[in-house]
Order: sequence, then C-alpha cells, then structure tokens
Amino acid sequence: MKRFPISFFFFAGFFFLLGMTNESKATTKKVLLLNLAVKYQRIPAFPLTPFDSTLIAPFFKKYSKFNFLKPEVMELYSKHQFHYLWYDSKGINEFADLLYNKINNLDQEGVRIKVPYQQELRDIFQDEEKMNKSNLEVELLLSTLYFFYADNVFKGLDIQKSTELGWYLPRKKQSYVNRLDSLLQDPALINKPNKGVLGQYYLLKEALQNYRNIEKKGGWNPIEIPKKMKSLQLGDTSAVVLQIRKRLFISGDLKTDSQKNVFDNELLTGILKYKERNVFTTDSVLLPKHIKEMNVTVSERIKTIMINMERCRWISPSLTQNNRYIIVNIPAFTLTFFKDGKLALLSKVVVGKSMNKTAVFSGQMSQIIFSPYWNVPPSILRKEILPAIAKNSNYLAKNDMEWVGNRVRQRPGEQNALGKVKFVFPNSHIIYMHDTPSKSLFEQDTRAFSHGCIRVARPRDLAIMVLEGDTNWPIEKIDEAMNRGVEKTYNLKTKIPVYIGYFTAWVDREGLVHFYDDIYAHDEKLAELLFTD
Repeated sequence: MKRFPISFFFFAGFFFLLGMTNESKATTKKVLLLNLAVKYQRIPAFPLTPFDSTLIAPFFKKYSKFNFLKPEVMELYSKHQFHYLWYDSKGINEFADLLYNKINNLDQEGVRIKVPYQQELRDIFQDEEKMNKSNLEVELLLSTLYFFYADNVFKGLDIQKSTELGWYLPRKKQSYVNRLDSLLQDPALINKPNKGVLGQYYLLKEALQNYRNIEKKGGWNPIEIPKKMKSLQLGDTSAVVLQIRKRLFISGDLKTDSQKNVFDNELLTGILKYKERNVFTTDSVLLPKHIKEMNVTVSERIKTIMINMERCRWISPSLTQNNRYIIVNIPAFTLTFFKDGKLALLSKVVVGKSMNKTAVFSGQMSQIIFSPYWNVPPSILRKEILPAIAKNSNYLAKNDMEWVGNRVRQRPGEQNALGKVKFVFPNSHIIYMHDTPSKSLFEQDTRAFSHGCIRVARPRDLAIMVLEGDTNWPIEKIDEAMNRGVEKTYNLKTKIPVYIGYFTAWVDREGLVHFYDDIYAHDEKLAELLFTD
C-alpha cells in the first residue's frame, strides 16, 4: 500500500473544507483535524470533555493510603484543565503499561516497599473494558501511581526524615508534574536516566544488579581465618589462600580462579584491587582484618548499595555544575577537588571521631588563613586544656599557648594544631579544613580522630589549587605565607562550594564499587527506615 506524507492529509482536509457550507465548517473542521492528528500521532486522543474535579476528593477517601499524593494530583489536573491523560484512541496508553511494569520491579531501583492496592492495579490491566474505555477511577489511580513511583524512586525520604538523620546537605526541589508530560509524549524516557537524579545513582543501580546476580549464584562463603595466622605475604602457602582466591574471583577482583594455594603475583593483583575498593592501605600484606572485611555477606553489600542509592535521591545534580567544587566523603576519609568536571586533586583526610562527628552539610569556601592561630573551643578548653593545666602549670608554655581574656589560643608555628593553613567556609557547625602537625595519622586505614574539623593531608596542594588563577598568590608567596609564622587572612575572589557527604558505597569512574565502614552508624539508622516491613 502506498504511504502518503502527513502533510498530504492536512492539505486534503483543507480543500475538502473549502467546498462546505459555513454552517457546518467549524464543527467539521475541528473533528477532521483532530482525527487526522490522532491518526498520525500528532496529539493524544484524550476525551474532549473534562471530568468533574469534585470527584477527586472521593477518590482519595477510597484510596486513603495515597492521600499524601493528593496535592500533586490536583496540581497535575489543574494544569490540564481536568482532562483525561492516560487514554488514547486505543485505550490506556503505552506509558501506563511501562509504569505498571516499573512498579512491579521497584527492587531494581533499590526500593523495598509494599505498593498499596496491588489487586486493584492488577484488575485494571486484566480488565479489557477498563483498558479500552476511559474510566475516571482508573485515570486517577494511574496518576497517583505515577507520583508514588516518582516519590520513591526519584525523591526518596522526605526532608524532615533526612534532616533527623543528620543530613544537612541541601535537598533538591523538583516537580514531577511537568516530567509526566514528557513521559506521556515519549514513554521510552522512563527507561533512560533522569537528568534530575545524581548520575551516581545509576552507577550504583548497575552495581546493585551485579551483586544481586552474585547472590543468585550463591554469593560467597565465609573464609575461615586460621587462629595462628598473623599475616599472609607473597610466596606463602596456605589452605586459606584457596578460599581467598575464590572469594576475590566471585566479587570480580580476580579475573580467574587458578585454584592455587600459593600467594602469587596473580593473587596479589586481586588483593590490591580489593584493598583499593575497601579503603585499606594498598600494600602486599594481607591481615586478618582484611579477610574479616571479605566475610561481609553479599546480602549486606546489597543493603549498603540500596542505602546509598537513597542518599543519591537527596542530591541535585546542579550541585556539581560549578567550575570548581570540593567533595569530602566522610567514611572514605578523602577530599576530592573537581575542576571543569574533572578530578584535579585527591587527598586523604582525618574526620571527627564518633563522639565528635563531622556534620554532613555544604558551605562556600571564602577565606584562607595562613599561619593561623588556633582559638581553642570552649568545650576542648573545659574538658582537656584546663585539666592539663591543673596537672602541669607549664602546660600552656610547653604547647606555645596563651590566655586572651578568658580564652586560650595557640600561636602560629610548628606545634599549632591547625598546621600552616586553614580553609574557612562559614557554617553553623563551626567546621573548617586545615593542615595538621600529626602527619602520621594519614597512614592509618581508619582516620576518625579529630574533634569534628577536617584535617587535610595535602594542605599546600589544596591552597595552590584554591588560589589558582589569582595573580596575588603565586606559589612562592603561598609557601612564604605558610611558613612565616604570622597569621595572614585572605578573602577569596571567587567562593568555592564545599560538600561534605556520607557515602558508604560509591562507584568510581572506572566502574569499580567501593565500600567504606559506617563509622557513625548512619547506615544503621537509615536502614531502619528503608527495610522495616
């Protein structure tokens, strides 16, 4: 059959109208053009007559478990003058089927939740009449289902709950009313990454599928650590090597399982990869603590991935669209400086101990202070300095400290707790980043030792990066200011966003998933909300 271009039918319709009487032209023109548009998919064939808006309230009385979504449903239909959205000339549209499939597979999105009214939903897609003929209850149920999906997959827990969990990074604000218009016009978008969600979410989603595949195949067995084993090194022979090799093969750290009981270079390659993914020092010695970490079950790893997918829902991608920004991941003990979307600096950090947790928040770096004084916080003065003075009257002099009024401060110099430079981003948590004289702490695997502030292993490099492009601060001047022993404050010409986050699972740019210890038990608290039936 010969196919004609869409324009042919519109021109044919136009000339047909010319031969009609004025009395019937208006009505026939509307019907003809609408039918042509529907036939060739220019617009959907929603019923022309709007429904009674007062019928929305009774719907939510019947489906009261969805009542929290009523404001968004009202906003949606107010925008569309209360016309049907889920029906076309063939009945329920394509996107409705795709949405129903997504709802039935929420576990793929890292969501474990019981969907209300499942039987009513099944009835819709098994009832030919409901599928083919417009029905207001079905219409409203599908719209509500869409917002339920968006609420759980894209938005996550409400702001109040995330704040109660100690998450003070700004939450994204996004309406999914407008997105529905795009999805109705192009249903395939539901299977593509949502630009309103942090890209890390989709990387974790892939990792989730990978670990679920591992779980389906039986996961990995716990490794029995010999009681007398202190360490394993290259060349060592032991039955436990067989178990370690198999474990690393299952998790993808080893490409093959040679089933050898010798600690050879092939095994070392897998061990180094595993250590890198689990925030261990990447040396050739395998200790019992490393094997203990390998014994974390695949099901626990799956939960950790899901928990961090939830955190990704809370972050707007716009936060990372600045030319320069800094991210500190507390459990990873790392600081990353991004410039023009690329990693420009990576540094180890020390964060707050469990009793002095580093807060999860954001700020704008506005100052650098070279050779800073350390103004001892009142809590440290009360709990540590005063008791030390009571035991040793020379404590202040010994530590290069002095009284200023009723406060104590430490002078700039080699002993200064803040080291040679301090990075200020004003915030209510009184947290900043700084150098430290205690360099040995950066060699530890777990680096939670501070009173809450963030100690940086590469402070000079960070200062150079922050001041890059500022003609007032060549590298020589930076070095001089850091070593002069006289406090110097400089206000940055351009503020730099600083984001302090908490992610215990993270996929790097090579596609490797990293796991970090839940040092503040934030995962435990979030898991109680996500996995409680």
